[in-house]
Amino acid sequence: MRWAPYVPVAERRAQAEKKIQKLKKKGQLIQPIEIQGRTIAQTFWGKAWCKHMESFSDYDNRLPRGRTYVRNGSVCHLEINEGQIKAMVSGSSLYHITIAIKPLVREQWHSIKNTCRGKISSLLDLLSGKLSSGVMDVVCHPEKGLFPLSDDFTFDCNCPDWAEMCKHVAAVLYGVGSRLVRHSINSGQWG
Repeated sequence: MRWAPYVPVAERRAQAEKKIQKLKKKGQLIQPIEIQGRTIAQTFWGKAWCKHMESFSDYDNRLPRGRTYVRNGSVCHLEINEGQIKAMVSGSSLYHITIAIKPLVREQWHSIKNTCRGKISSLLDLLSGKLSSGVMDVVCHPEKGLFPLSDDFTFDCNCPDWAEMCKHVAAVLYGVGSRLVRHSINSGQWG
């Protein structure tokens, strides 16, 4: 297999921007990821998402490249829907990514709610998003919390990389972290 020659980031961005402009003219809503500085996620939920993704040791060789891609503005479009993420990432070409996420199992959601019962100090704290560390430990638990496990994902990228998670998919997952806000996770549903 022959890999495409290296294309500098500025040139890739310019090529991707031309394609994105064509899509905008056709009426497609484009939602790029724009990272200010080095910090990818600004919210608790976004940081927890990124930390959770990094706990998947089977992807640790792809995640650093994904961080670089999301930080340099290569995630040109990211659309989060229930159970599915669609994105476009600028690489040696403009790649299209689809990530399917299995929904949280109802029994697991009930278990999380039951475990958290009595750990919320007041309704006002709950409504303002101030949750105790005990609650946060439950909802962010690596295996039993709200976030999907590695087996809950199905990745599809049209790049030539044969790996299950390529750097473009990793960039999109970090892009999700940059978009997560405390109100985006409700009733055990994603998106």
